[in-house]
Amino acid sequence: MPKTLSARPLAVLVGVQLPDVSDAEHAADLAELARLVKTLGYDAVATVSQRREGLASGTVLGTGKLKELAQLTGGSGVIASGAQERTSKARERWESADAAHEEPGDEEAAPPAEDAPGEVAQRPTIVVVDHELSPSQLRNLEKATGAQVLDRTGVIVDIFHRHARSHEARMQVEIARLNYLAPRLRESTGGRERQQGRGSGDSAVELDRRKIRDRLAELREGLAAIQKDQDQRRYARRDQLRVALVGYTNAGKSSLMRALTGSEVLVADQLFATLDTTVRALQPESRPRVLVSDTVGFIQKLPHDLVASFRSTLDEALEASLLLYVVDASDPTWNTQLEVTRTVLREIGADAVPSQLLFNKVDRLDAAAQEALRSRHPEAMLLSAHRPEDVGLLRERILSAFAASMVDADLVIPYASQSRISEVYEHTTVLSESFDESGRKLRVRGLPGAIARLTQSFGA
Repeated sequence: MPKTLSARPLAVLVGVQLPDVSDAEHAADLAELARLVKTLGYDAVATVSQRREGLASGTVLGTGKLKELAQLTGGSGVIASGAQERTSKARERWESADAAHEEPGDEEAAPPAEDAPGEVAQRPTIVVVDHELSPSQLRNLEKATGAQVLDRTGVIVDIFHRHARSHEARMQVEIARLNYLAPRLRESTGGRERQQGRGSGDSAVELDRRKIRDRLAELREGLAAIQKDQDQRRYARRDQLRVALVGYTNAGKSSLMRALTGSEVLVADQLFATLDTTVRALQPESRPRVLVSDTVGFIQKLPHDLVASFRSTLDEALEASLLLYVVDASDPTWNTQLEVTRTVLREIGADAVPSQLLFNKVDRLDAAAQEALRSRHPEAMLLSAHRPEDVGLLRERILSAFAASMVDADLVIPYASQSRISEVYEHTTVLSESFDESGRKLRVRGLPGAIARLTQSFGA
């Protein structure tokens, strides 16, 4: 145990390696959990891991590992019986099942080491489990460890809650938090029952759950109004070229967004720094104009409620003209992260959108590692968002990708409609122009949809 006091709360990570998970995958999961915990503001100082056929139904870990965990937090290692707790056959079954799955030599745990005189050990006060816990598992672990217990979903939801800035993002995160908390509400031991007699009223938990249902209905109504407004904005941009940056969290999407558009989006070396969709024009501005959108990052085991809540962000990817898959090339698990991104986009139907694979942060790799990436993914572009020459090449590649889908057409703008000439310059590239008695004649190049709308608008 550490002998110095930390300004940040200390946490213990808990993971169970199931038969279908390799050692490398298990280590990567725990490493990612440590990054999530750090983003939330905790220092992970220890890890308790166990290889099992399945999660223990009552406490995730077996009894021996549970005692080992309790030694770190100062807990008893057993589930203390409450005043109303009764022994049941179901409880006996899961306790016997846990004992049957113990690792060899795991039955007895060594007694905790005593601190040297004059030294004060700071014990972890938080246990973070790399699995989604049921309400009963959470309660049992808290009783056994004497510490606050969070599961992976709870950590991610709390990070989203802290990082949400816009009104829409805060509403989306609150919906996810309430959906997470509702089944985990429990009655305190202080006699919070509000009913005076049997059948005369609702318990405190029932009233709290009713408040949550009412609040969820209110939030969904407000979010629907915001998303309707966003749908109208996206419809207005339907004829414009749109690029969406997608990828794993902390892959460098916001850095690329800032480099491509000059926008002052938040750039931070932490998970889920960006939760709000930002749309800016590609700089230097092109004709027709290209819009770039930054989106929320993905992660393994992203809670379904959060995926559903951030529908508007995912819609940006679904309706984009081009997707840029941003991958952190310096992360040893980049292949898994790329697969997670592809899986999420496949689930919403965005895998059919034209895409370009980008390996970002290659300035952190040596020449051999970069060559290995090129050999494995010859279609990909290797770059660093901090090198202007790389960003310039990416801009040219974006414009080249769109040029293949553009067509040439002739427009005639009547003299009475000259005040609307800016619409043509905004949505197309003007190749030539001349004048006659009918008006201004333009030869333009642009997307078929934009040209069709302009032709209909000016009656040419």
